[in-house]
Amino acid sequence: MNAQNRTYKICTTISALLITAVLFPSLLQVCGLTGCTSDTPAVDEPKTQVQTAQTPAQPASAQTPAPAQPASDLKEYKPTGNPMFSHKFTADPAPVVIGDTLWLITSHDETAPNGRLNRNFRMRDWCLFSTKDMKTWTEYPTPLSVSEFKWDGTHTAYAAQMIPRDGKYYLYISTNGNGIGVAVADKPEGPYKDPIGKQLVTPAQCFATTHSWACIDPTVMIDDDGQAWLVWGNRKCYYAKLKKNMVELDGPVKTLDIDLKDMPFEEGPWIFKHDGRYYLIYACGNPEKLAYAIGDKVDGHFEAKGILMERSGNCGSNHPGVANFNGEWYLFYHTGANGGDFNRAVCVDKMTFNADGTINKVPFSKEGIFGAAEQAKK
Repeated sequence: MNAQNRTYKICTTISALLITAVLFPSLLQVCGLTGCTSDTPAVDEPKTQVQTAQTPAQPASAQTPAPAQPASDLKEYKPTGNPMFSHKFTADPAPVVIGDTLWLITSHDETAPNGRLNRNFRMRDWCLFSTKDMKTWTEYPTPLSVSEFKWDGTHTAYAAQMIPRDGKYYLYISTNGNGIGVAVADKPEGPYKDPIGKQLVTPAQCFATTHSWACIDPTVMIDDDGQAWLVWGNRKCYYAKLKKNMVELDGPVKTLDIDLKDMPFEEGPWIFKHDGRYYLIYACGNPEKLAYAIGDKVDGHFEAKGILMERSGNCGSNHPGVANFNGEWYLFYHTGANGGDFNRAVCVDKMTFNADGTINKVPFSKEGIFGAAEQAKK
């Protein structure tokens, strides 16, 4: 073959390869005629850019932990009557006043998966609200779920109460049969964490009762001398001192000495102090009314004084919470206004004392503290 023919064939071959590369690039790759299969691609090959184009990088949210809940996640409500909140089912209200703010912890009756009303307790976390004027309420993201307590096997978040001490916030919680726990946070809205990894009070310490749910419904107070007290129970009312660290009992568990008369203790105690005397409000009987007792010492003797609130008529249970806020006493409680025994609703009304220290009966109120008649008094 002469030089002219060789040159012609070489040019023809190169032209064919160029046409193939343009029209059938995958064919060349299969045949190994490109550098794509090389273990060491050419320096000038934009390999990273090609990978980026073919497989977009994950968004930042998938690579780094989610940030804390922003302020925009807070929700505001202005109740117009009882129940206070209708967007979710709440129960077991526990108010606490910290500075110029009233904080309200509640348990949470979750909606059934099928959207129907529950036929049993479905409770896995607690809710948190706050107010500065009892008119506008702010709801916060969930401060605590029962899954935080690895020792609990019931997965049921019963009543709880929060109290501040020495710059920390302690939330005492109960479960359905596994005892009472404590969680701690650096701010009222949490998040709360279990600092001890075990029960603060075990069912075995509820020695005067044998049913599984005896160890529930904690209420806590710090007396004027700095001593903290924990009170709880179902069918029997128990109490114990707390150490100053607030996460250990300081001494044995005992039963509270109460002359109940014809107002038997069922559950849901709430203890507080007013004018040098100690008050214990509790759920009485079944279906439950609210009764109250008065004592001269926090560890008794107490004497039942009367019925504070009658049965709601649409819910078998009730649970009191009391707060003195902006010069007024308030009784928080729950009814079945949103759907019965397992779909409850938190309410609030004013509570007043007589000169002898007894408490006036509090009737159920549809308007509560939010109605036109109540607002006209201000």
